[in-house]
Amino acid sequence: MTRIQRRMCTLTLVAGLTTFLCPAVAQSSQQTTSPAEDPAHKLPVLDGGAGPCSLELQVRTTDGKPVYAATVKVHIVYGFAGARRLDLQAATNVDGNVKFIGLPARVRKPPLEFHASTDKLVGTVTYDPQTECQAKHDLTLDVAMLQEAK
Repeated sequence: MTRIQRRMCTLTLVAGLTTFLCPAVAQSSQQTTSPAEDPAHKLPVLDGGAGPCSLELQVRTTDGKPVYAATVKVHIVYGFAGARRLDLQAATNVDGNVKFIGLPARVRKPPLEFHASTDKLVGTVTYDPQTECQAKHDLTLDVAMLQEAK
């Protein structure tokens, strides 16, 4: 065999092994991903950019089940004479969690009220950044009581 023929045989052998081994390696690496790395479980974090405080909320039903895609809103008035205003809104992940960071340490007329809602459920939790700058709270959603005018 000539030198060129040996190189061609070697290249053919390497190409054949690569073709069969690469899909097996890729498939095994895909199976090792954990559910915690799933994007649906990633904690949504909303940065207000107004201060050092933060609040992590766990939104649950009255049964204790996490609420997915609940909308959490807050209106913040802060600064000298309440000149600055900030409206934040975020949705919960599949675990019912959401985190607000960058909240001001001093607000006008504390405490802040965080309102959460879905199609049929509503709930509110209060948070005072002056007394608890880094906080975790549970927010329980219950059936909305609609009052009809008669």
